[in-house]
Amino acid sequence: GWGDHGNGFGLMQVDKRYHRLVGQWNSETHLLQGTGILVGMIEGIQKKFPRWTKEQQLKGGISAYNAGLQNVQTYDKMDIGTTGNDYANDVVARAKFYKRNEY
Repeated sequence: GWGDHGNGFGLMQVDKRYHRLVGQWNSETHLLQGTGILVGMIEGIQKKFPRWTKEQQLKGGISAYNAGLQNVQTYDKMDIGTTGNDYANDVVARAKFYKRNEY
């Protein structure tokens, strides 16, 4: 499916404005593309903020996945400008929910 005003594609909501879309919306190819983008964002945050904890870097990478590396300026305000201004917090909360409920 499409989200973000027709720009986000598939389960991973890969943004067609910044990435060439691959695979079907729910395919392994698509999931690997989105995962690769996320890993790249986490690595970018690790370089940008080497003193952050691994947990903070993961959260920063999630925020950057949504709004770009340039948007992440500080840990406390990383979600400003993301979807709902709480993208990373929302993703982490959902992941914890799924883990807790053994999905």
